[in-house]
Amino acid sequence: MDPLAHDNPPVKLRLDQIGRLPSNVKTPLYRREDLTPGIVHIGLGNFHRAHQAWYIHRLMQLGQARDWAIIGAGVRSYDAEMREKLLRQDFLTTLVELDPSRVSAEVTGPMIDYLPVEPGNAPLIQKMSDPEIRIVSLTVTEGGYFLDAKTGAFDISHKDVRHDANNPDQPRTVFGAIVAALANRRANGLPPFTALSCDNLQGNGTILRSCIVGLARLLDPDLAEWILENGAFPNSMVDCIVPATTGHVIEQCRALGVEDCAPVSHENFRQWVIEDSFCNGRPPLEMVGVTLTQDVHTYEAMKLRILNGGHQILANVGEILNIPTISDCMHDSDILSFFRKVQARDILPHVQTVPGTTPVEYLDLVERRFANSTIHDTTRRVAFDGSARHPGFLLPSLRDALQSGTSINGLALTEAFWCRMCAGHREDGSVISDNDPLWSELHRAALSAKANPAVWIEQGKFYGDIGQNQVFSDAFSSWLSMIWQHGSRAALARYING
Repeated sequence: MDPLAHDNPPVKLRLDQIGRLPSNVKTPLYRREDLTPGIVHIGLGNFHRAHQAWYIHRLMQLGQARDWAIIGAGVRSYDAEMREKLLRQDFLTTLVELDPSRVSAEVTGPMIDYLPVEPGNAPLIQKMSDPEIRIVSLTVTEGGYFLDAKTGAFDISHKDVRHDANNPDQPRTVFGAIVAALANRRANGLPPFTALSCDNLQGNGTILRSCIVGLARLLDPDLAEWILENGAFPNSMVDCIVPATTGHVIEQCRALGVEDCAPVSHENFRQWVIEDSFCNGRPPLEMVGVTLTQDVHTYEAMKLRILNGGHQILANVGEILNIPTISDCMHDSDILSFFRKVQARDILPHVQTVPGTTPVEYLDLVERRFANSTIHDTTRRVAFDGSARHPGFLLPSLRDALQSGTSINGLALTEAFWCRMCAGHREDGSVISDNDPLWSELHRAALSAKANPAVWIEQGKFYGDIGQNQVFSDAFSSWLSMIWQHGSRAALARYING
């Protein structure tokens, strides 16, 4: 156990118990009664608490941003469970930093409430309509934006979107709730809030704007124009490895002296790059290391392609071979060689340098972070929702490589591993349980692709026109056939050895 571990019984995390926490646990220097809200965050999970909320916490520790406290919110039934856990501990969170040299804990308190999760989202709409709310931020996952895979546009035909268009006062979606709140603000002569996406999507602010304006246009074209003219949707890039909370993390937290029913573990690295485009004020985020810029795109592309794409390179083959964590994958010589070669040949040639780092330097950083064995980031978590992550993180590199005539062989093998994983069983015979919102569809296609590989890449909602490219089709089919006939290790060896 870490040398900072505490021998006394852990202290239950509550506002009235903060003074009893052991000295090795950092605690807020600000008082809850001095905070007023400025942000509503929708989709309040582990990542938000370890990343965006931490930056607001750091500002508050400096005596800043105390009128920018966070109100948590969710639009799905499972958000209610998180609300109940945080409510029991006064919305405090213990962050457990996992560094190879030590484990440490910090209690953060920038969140002051969590709205009830109700059908129709009335509490959320009411709070976002309040003039004190000046930013509404979101982490609703890459697959939560109702995008048409073929066009990239907001899918106005989706049943939930159609519901919100027909029932604007009882929306199901986060976008319907946001549009309803913006309509209230317009009717009451209030300015809009800034809508800030913190999801791993290239041009996430632009995408968020298309979703909100697209839905608003179905309801009231004048409202849509008002939002376009007066609102703001900054693009942003977020980065921190935040695993799912396990019993092990809860026990680590207890060993450090805090009894927290929902702690968050994270690595000792964070990055946040935001387009400096806000319509209703913002906290002084640059004071705590956030990069404010007008060129988020190159940062986004580097991170999404190398880090997020790299996660998919590792996780799919790791699942097939029953390798538990990402760090375990990085310590497997075959998978590490595969990861490095795909990055060098197929991804890095299409990534631009950003201020302060080159693609090669960034890849070196990512390798060190992925290899951190104290981070128990499971291959299953990272492989989740491949139907959103492969199109978002890997196919842009594949498209660029096909257009430039450079290597696509490693990316084709990566896609073959995704297909093989979706067949639903590992090479040792164990079952891979449902791991995607579209799992049934993917599973059927993967089984059919065993005899006819083209079935997989002809799924236009994921691959678009890439599936019709003969170079990619030939490479994918060859790799998938080899995986089924000779196994993943044989395919890795063939690729690594050229």
